[in-house]
Amino acid sequence: MDDHNISRTKEPSKRNILISLVLNFVITIAEIVGGILSNSLALLSDALHNLSDTFSIFISYMAMIVGKKKSTSKNTFGYKRIEILAALLNGIILIVISIYLFYEAYQRLIDPQPVQGKTMMIVAIIGLLANLISVVLLHSGSLKNLNIKAAYLHLLGDTLSSVGVIGASILISLFDVYWVDPLLTFLIGIFIVRATYGVLKETVEILMQASPENLDIKEIKKFLETHHPKVENIHHIHVWRLSDDQTHFECHADLCNNYSMEEADKIRKDLESILKKEFNIHHVTIQMEYHTCRDKRPIV
Repeated sequence: MDDHNISRTKEPSKRNILISLVLNFVITIAEIVGGILSNSLALLSDALHNLSDTFSIFISYMAMIVGKKKSTSKNTFGYKRIEILAALLNGIILIVISIYLFYEAYQRLIDPQPVQGKTMMIVAIIGLLANLISVVLLHSGSLKNLNIKAAYLHLLGDTLSSVGVIGASILISLFDVYWVDPLLTFLIGIFIVRATYGVLKETVEILMQASPENLDIKEIKKFLETHHPKVENIHHIHVWRLSDDQTHFECHADLCNNYSMEEADKIRKDLESILKKEFNIHHVTIQMEYHTCRDKRPIV
């Protein structure tokens, strides 16, 4: 099966993604309005969490569309990094808003404000139902696509967050314990910051062209040198990610003998096959040589 057919069989339903996107956007607006009307910071925090889900689904949807655009003479790698830039922007915005909500929650712990528990509960229940529908719609796609899996996990977290808001609204309605609202705001905010930090760390590493954490350059070098008898040394190694699911690899391969071009090309194909099979690296550039580089360090 060729690469085109593989990508086509693994493509999630665009319709399900679009429905989830619209649902989360509507619920985000509803929770913002409901949070303002009920004077609930927890509901506003949950709206922020929903906003991050909406953005995550939007990135996944756009990645499916923009990722298919052909490379050009100016953008030779295509447009894969648009989703990384969007994720970076999303993360920064979420951190800034979370810090503001922490400040507001602290003020309310010192001076509790009345919250309309019933309004808070109704909006939270609607948000929970929308999240559950989105989780069901994206479940199958999350098994086939990393971007959709990330959005799916976000939605699972937001579903639990909505349950927490409902629980807080019940306590407020029955016992007038208004301090529960800012306390839940802190908990949701911590969850968002923790998840967002991981996204920011990964996006910065991708933009800095850092080697993926799951790949060890020394291990790759040793494996290639020991598993091909005609390769003497692997050096000048570079491994980086173009996007969250596309890893690139390049190196110099110093051969044991001055082989013909035909034989050297066969060795190159063997090395590419090893990288694909053992390390799941599909985008490979290897410079074949015979004792031409003086500096044979793995990293230069």
